Amino acid sequence: MPLKEHLKAYSREMRSELAIRCGTTLGHITNISYGYKSCSEKLAVAIERETCGAVTRRDLRPVDWQQIWPELATQPTQEAA
Repeated sequence: MPLKEHLKAYSREMRSELAIRCGTTLGHITNISYGYKSCSEKLAVAIERETCGAVTRRDLRPVDWQQIWPELATQPTQEAA
């Protein structure tokens, strides 16, 4: 699920708490969700963890996730599972 879509269900306070749990700012999370900034590998892992897999590393880094996490290429996506 795209980060922007996932965040729609969150209040501003919940989005701020997510950012804190991920070790970043709400502004940075917002910039990533709108595509203004790219998501670092470390932050992608944190967002996936803190959203309980609703937003995946594949969603956050669609161009290069295979090179960063090749082990994910053999795992089914949530849509296929």
